[in-house]
Amino acid sequence: MDVELVTSAPDLAGRPAEILPEFAFIGRSNCGKSSLVNHFLGRVKLAHTSNRPGKTRLMNYYRVDGRYYLVDLPGYGYARISKQQRAGWLRLFRSYLAVRDRPVAVFHLLDVRHRPTADDRQIAGWIADSGHPCAVVVTKIDKLGTNSLPRHYQQIIHALALPADTPFFPTSAAKGKGRKEMQAWVTALMETAGA
Repeated sequence: MDVELVTSAPDLAGRPAEILPEFAFIGRSNCGKSSLVNHFLGRVKLAHTSNRPGKTRLMNYYRVDGRYYLVDLPGYGYARISKQQRAGWLRLFRSYLAVRDRPVAVFHLLDVRHRPTADDRQIAGWIADSGHPCAVVVTKIDKLGTNSLPRHYQQIIHALALPADTPFFPTSAAKGKGRKEMQAWVTALMETAGA
């Protein structure tokens, strides 16, 4: 997989001029998003990971095999930012989801250990209203026992009122799980779009 960080932009005006299909990663600041970006792209330190959440402050555009962008959006729900910054990020998410000038699909990331928050439900509603294809990705499944995972999956499905046909990917960046399934969804959407 050939991966290049094309740009890091604070808003939609900074998106790459070259229009390609976009697959956005959106999730809470502490859900393991950067680790999953690295896992998905088969890299170790491409996206910066940290023990302190909230490191992603810009829209990071990674061009993958010259065919599509993986777009790493800032994490939401991070407490240690100003109300003004938080409001700005939420406006960015809404404006990003409203785009119609290029193909967009969304991976909505949630930490399997926690019940979805009000922020998670709000973002899920915005994604649904946008009409863009969306897959739910549960992260850090290695942190729970195998027997408890189905119950946690059902809590997330119920809390977000997910339609039965929503792609649902259990993942673990630490254990290398879920990457092939996520990439298969990307490939299927690309083929459907004729890209």
